[in-house]
Amino acid sequence: METKGPARQNEAGARRASFHCPIRRGIERLLLGAPGLGAALGIAWLGGHLAHGLGRGLLVLRGVDPAGKAGPISAISMAVLLGVLLANTVGLPAFLQPGLDLARRVVLRLGIVLVGLKLSVVDVLRVGAVGIPAVLVLVAFAFAASLWLGRRLGVSRELGSLAAASTAICGITATLAVAPVVKADEREVAYTVANVTLFGLIGMLVYPYVAHAFFADSSLGAGLFLGTSIHDTSQVMGAALTYAGVYGDEQALQIATVAKLTRNSLLVAVVPTLAFLHARAGGTSAGERRSIRSYFPGFVLAFVVLSLVRTVGDLGLEQQGRAFGLLSEPAFRELVHLLADRISPLALGTALAAVGAGTRLSILRGLGIRPLAVGFGAALAVGVASALVSVLLA
Repeated sequence: METKGPARQNEAGARRASFHCPIRRGIERLLLGAPGLGAALGIAWLGGHLAHGLGRGLLVLRGVDPAGKAGPISAISMAVLLGVLLANTVGLPAFLQPGLDLARRVVLRLGIVLVGLKLSVVDVLRVGAVGIPAVLVLVAFAFAASLWLGRRLGVSRELGSLAAASTAICGITATLAVAPVVKADEREVAYTVANVTLFGLIGMLVYPYVAHAFFADSSLGAGLFLGTSIHDTSQVMGAALTYAGVYGDEQALQIATVAKLTRNSLLVAVVPTLAFLHARAGGTSAGERRSIRSYFPGFVLAFVVLSLVRTVGDLGLEQQGRAFGLLSEPAFRELVHLLADRISPLALGTALAAVGAGTRLSILRGLGIRPLAVGFGAALAVGVASALVSVLLA
């Protein structure tokens, strides 16, 4: 009996130590990574300000009043460009590396999860019985065409998967969400981000005038075309704002916004689909078994949960005037705005700044021109398909 007391104490001490050990390790990692996290955050902050200033200037040049409007240039794209610029000019000291690694892994997932708050099923359903099937068809086409182009041009499965996700769904956010599940390396991520930035920017500048040439008398056709043919959300908004400002069609802006949200919501299906295709094509090591759960990463499930939270909140506002029976509409909208429109872009920008800071252009050149050809071919194919479908509906 006398030996049981000390034994119990030892067991309790071991349990306490095992409980505190992960917390202590987490704190140590955070302290070690603080300088690198701070550097990535600073690059993202600067990128946001540059994107805002350049975006306002671009809207003014195109005859659009920038007051109260979201910028057409992605702060996330600007962050990765600044990171690449720093890495390939002055260079970054080695002591920043732990924090940059932390940004690429943990902060990235936080940013993706918070994007879920932007996606309400209520908003998606407002695109209507005609728009939703059209968006689904175009996303499926973009997905299949990008994978086919990747195979035909001989790029890696990982890079083809990134091209498919970025072209079909939501540009940079989809690239970042898919990269971990298909085990893409940072060169492939950086190349895909470059493709999204380049071809999405071209679409943002050119497609408003293409839309007016084809759909001058149809808000549905113009909005659907702009919302389904351009990669990133900020680029879609830039093109739609230009169209609304130059041609006075606010309805096209609304349709483009909801069409893009509908595309974005399909991220929850594309991530596990690409994970499954990657494993089936040989991305899984010999003898390795993957459970169904492994195709649905935790951050994607959290993304879905927050999307449901947004949906339930919106339904509460419509039916009772309060979200969850607690929050007034201004309070709920402000909370969503803070998390989804402020913190999420900053987290994604921080993660992408870290990706850029770890990218050497000499290594990217080693991938050759074929990934660029895949990006161009996918963007062109999706633009043509979107125009054809929109013409039929208009």
